[in-house]
Amino acid sequence: MNKKAPASPAIAFAVCCAGVALFSVMDAAMKGLSLWIGVYNALLWRALAGSGIGIVGMVALRNAWPTGAVLRIHVLRGVVVGFMAFFFFIGLTKLPMAEGIALTFVAPLIALYLAALLLKESIGRHAVIASLLGLAGVGVILSGRLQGDYDPDALIGAGATLISAVLFAWNLIIQKQQADVASPVEVAFFQHLVMFALFLPAAPWLAVAPGFAQVPLILAAAGLAFASLMCLSWAYARAEAQRLIPVEYSAFVWAAIMGWLAFGETISLATLAGTVLIVAGCLISARRETALVPHVEGSTA
Repeated sequence: MNKKAPASPAIAFAVCCAGVALFSVMDAAMKGLSLWIGVYNALLWRALAGSGIGIVGMVALRNAWPTGAVLRIHVLRGVVVGFMAFFFFIGLTKLPMAEGIALTFVAPLIALYLAALLLKESIGRHAVIASLLGLAGVGVILSGRLQGDYDPDALIGAGATLISAVLFAWNLIIQKQQADVASPVEVAFFQHLVMFALFLPAAPWLAVAPGFAQVPLILAAAGLAFASLMCLSWAYARAEAQRLIPVEYSAFVWAAIMGWLAFGETISLATLAGTVLIVAGCLISARRETALVPHVEGSTA
């Protein structure tokens, strides 16, 4: 089992924030690709490009091939993330980015308590307060949206996003276990490789070769996803899951910005009010204790 060099909670928190921000920019690129060439093709070609980036990284860093136990964790997370991403981007093509992200915020709340069950972490007072503030923020955001009528496509999008959120909660816990036993480049490589293997069997019926104009966006999405995964893996290997999971709430801020810039999506007063509560929860979760929180190692079973 790999031992990770210690880092201060503040540094781990900052790196995790960067990872979430990069993922939000990638979400915008993937939404554009999904609307352009379909969700399946966007995920298939991004996974292929990410696998190529990963091979280069593994060779350049001379990363050893994982043991069987670690490989099982890679495969499990890759499959979970594959289905999670498929449902999420179906939802994102039918909903504004900020709203789609808001619906997924049930996942960190579930994962916060799964961390106690599966990783034997204690639930601290700050983590509980952060999760409650985040939940209140989501409630405010959705209250503004629910005042109107959902069209059928939006209902399908909301349902797909909520399915993705359940898988996302499981992914967050596996992410912590995976980060304990594998390097960041290894984590990112195998997630893309397993996702590509998951989607490949349907290629004869569903795959469409991307056009020249789509290739740069595919490469950008893959690069952003790879960099984000490395940041998150590094951070989760050096801080407790309960300290980092509330950082997921900051994705809403980035989604609102990217949705406005890339797709002209508007931000309501309810959205802004909810964002304040969400950010407040993240700041509370980031408060440092006087001593470094002991690192909890995940099971490789």
